[in-house]
Amino acid sequence: MPPRASSSSATLVPEQVTAHASYRPEVRQYEHRGACVIAAAGEYDVASITALSEALHSAAKQYPKVILQASDITFADSTFLNLLLLTHQAGTLRLVAPSAQVRRLLEVTGVDSILEIRQTIEDATAS
Repeated sequence: MPPRASSSSATLVPEQVTAHASYRPEVRQYEHRGACVIAAAGEYDVASITALSEALHSAAKQYPKVILQASDITFADSTFLNLLLLTHQAGTLRLVAPSAQVRRLLEVTGVDSILEIRQTIEDATAS
């Protein structure tokens, strides 16, 4: 006889699966007014930073200005912060509309005084 599932086991319903999907990192990249814009969404830590890292490093080599659209980042840790600083050292990095969580991380660490932060992509490409 197969073992029975305990009554405490949880089953995800479609709404829960969809809600958790927003945590998956997503990176989109496009050119705007001679700058490379990278739109990042989801959570970024040591286990999920690879795609964003590759996009930022590649963009920094190819474009004089790299813009990170950060409004849809739901979590970021020191791995993400380190990536921003390394990209900043490699060229011109501008953050656009960082989420509240990212803004707090930047403020607590003092990185907000190092990086250029803009409210819109237009502002980031203009200056």
